[in-house]
Amino acid sequence: MRECKQSLLFVMLVMVGLGWLDAARNEAWAQRRALRDSSQVRARKVVETRPRRSTATRRPALPAKPAAMPKDFEPVTDRWQSIKPPPYELNVKGRWYDPYNQNKLKGDRPLFGQNTFLIFTASADNFIEAARLPTPSGVSTANAQSQNFFGAGDRTLASETLRLTFDLYHGDTAFRPRDWELRVTPAFNFNYLDLRESNVARISPRNRTDRSDRQLALQELSLEKHLLNLSDRYDFISFKAGIQRGNFHSNHYQYNLAYFYQLEKDTNSELNTVFDDRNQQVYLVNLYRQDFLTLGYTAQWSLHYNVDRASIYVDTNGFPTRPALIGTATPHTVRAFYLGWTGDGHLGRWNINHAFYQVVGSDSRNQLAGRRVRINAQMAALELSIDQDWKRYKASVFYSSGDAKPFDGVGRGFDAIVDQPFFAGGPFSFWNLQGIRLLGVNLVNRQSLLPNLRSSKTQGQPNFVNPGLLLFNLAWEAEWTPKLRSVLNANYLRFATTAPLQQFLNQSTIRNDIGLDFGLGFIYRPFLNNNAIITISATALRPFGGFIDIYQSPQMLYSVFASLVFTY
Repeated sequence: MRECKQSLLFVMLVMVGLGWLDAARNEAWAQRRALRDSSQVRARKVVETRPRRSTATRRPALPAKPAAMPKDFEPVTDRWQSIKPPPYELNVKGRWYDPYNQNKLKGDRPLFGQNTFLIFTASADNFIEAARLPTPSGVSTANAQSQNFFGAGDRTLASETLRLTFDLYHGDTAFRPRDWELRVTPAFNFNYLDLRESNVARISPRNRTDRSDRQLALQELSLEKHLLNLSDRYDFISFKAGIQRGNFHSNHYQYNLAYFYQLEKDTNSELNTVFDDRNQQVYLVNLYRQDFLTLGYTAQWSLHYNVDRASIYVDTNGFPTRPALIGTATPHTVRAFYLGWTGDGHLGRWNINHAFYQVVGSDSRNQLAGRRVRINAQMAALELSIDQDWKRYKASVFYSSGDAKPFDGVGRGFDAIVDQPFFAGGPFSFWNLQGIRLLGVNLVNRQSLLPNLRSSKTQGQPNFVNPGLLLFNLAWEAEWTPKLRSVLNANYLRFATTAPLQQFLNQSTIRNDIGLDFGLGFIYRPFLNNNAIITISATALRPFGGFIDIYQSPQMLYSVFASLVFTY
């Protein structure tokens, strides 16, 4: 009997303890609910009453369902049309021509349905330039008593390009990749060139020394489909019109697998010619790693394979382009593998930008060597800069290997597939900006650093028997205001070797130094955005020994241009 009483007392103590724990739990729950309710009352001015739960329970129980109260969430069938923005001054009524406020054409509201959007972008790029360049006089001079091989080099160029981009996509507007995306970009270009010599604007000397041209092209036509997610952080894989890209490890790694079947480019505008293939294929694999070895530094490793097959092509101005008019003009096939390592970021206060490429492969019959060559060439670039308040000081070096033995069966002169570097001054460098002509080919192509003796950067084939380049650069950039930035740039240039030039020009001696290249540019954004960008620049090249040996003139070369880009 005594044991039964002790057991009953133990059970009662346990029940009291459980009741006390349950009461304490419910009290804490009530306090949390009260705090939340009081914040809702202050924010929404809604008074909410909740019933107290009974503590006389024998065991812990789930909280009772609260009484009916105003709903925090309501289903909305169409959140874009049913919910109107409040009528206060921050929400200005949108118009189709206004890109800064609510606009269906800028993807702020669905074009149709609830998840299909359109982003329309229009860009007008206006460019005008006056320059003095070495200009071959051709078979007939435009001016009487003009007996020099290189004639009057003054020229004027004007170009305007209008691009319209239609980006139609389906999916959420943020937080995760789009389900699918269709992108179309037609472009129209008009250009005008005025020279002072014949046989340059057009191949026939009967034509005038000026030329106007227009081109309608399709620059982009792609469809991207989201394939799958790799994690709950939306690391993903997608497929885009022959391009497969993605990322993993919370976007620290990004990669691309790409295949390009090149279209022929228009000679004067460099826009695509619609459905006119180039007989060239490019394969690409690259991998990006953010915060590689240290925070703030991004590294990229890439592998390119370029197959440029033998073909015969004459450009729209009548000049033979493939094969180039250099050495033995025989159609040939170039197969080249490019292995590259590039990086961009900062190490402490120092900003760093670098690149290294090794290219190997073969050329079935290099025109300057007159035989099949094995390719083994390199390119290296390094830029260091440091910021001091509103100023940035830069120093950089660029090297592309040259071929000191043109006839040994190895092409050691580096050449690219297609390049457009913003390095060592970019458009604020005379050598980088201008294409300098030399006997049917270019010593250097427009918007390129490589002296590759190539007929055209976009229409010609790579040439791996070339002199190469060594460049040293100093630059100073200043942010005068949030709207105005200036760039002061100076380059010293010299050939890595002059053996290919001596062979090509049949000259016994050509010195290595090219000259001193300097430029000044201003970039102005009047509206503090990229809807209007005005760029003005003046550049010049002071020729040194090697350049004078080639062109037989110490005359200063110059270029002055203005660019106005307007974007909707």
